[in-house]
Amino acid sequence: MNHDAITCEQHDFIEVACMYGYQLKLILKDKKVMQGKAIDIVNSTDKGECLVIDDNVNQQHVVLSQLAKLEVITPNAKFSEVIF
Repeated sequence: MNHDAITCEQHDFIEVACMYGYQLKLILKDKKVMQGKAIDIVNSTDKGECLVIDDNVNQQHVVLSQLAKLEVITPNAKFSEVIF
């Protein structure tokens, strides 16, 4: 297993966010902050596993292993944050 890989539990939270289309605030390991609606998880041959978010302008691919923190902005969500 890659040392940068996320845990199965963390992956499950991302899947729930996609299933419900939660609005997310993502903080990456390089301190970059992104916001958008969780759309899907895809595999990219050059980047690996990515979360697809829609920021109302375009869809962006966020490499899962680069996530530091995921905050759910959607009210009454099933969870509020995940620390990676």
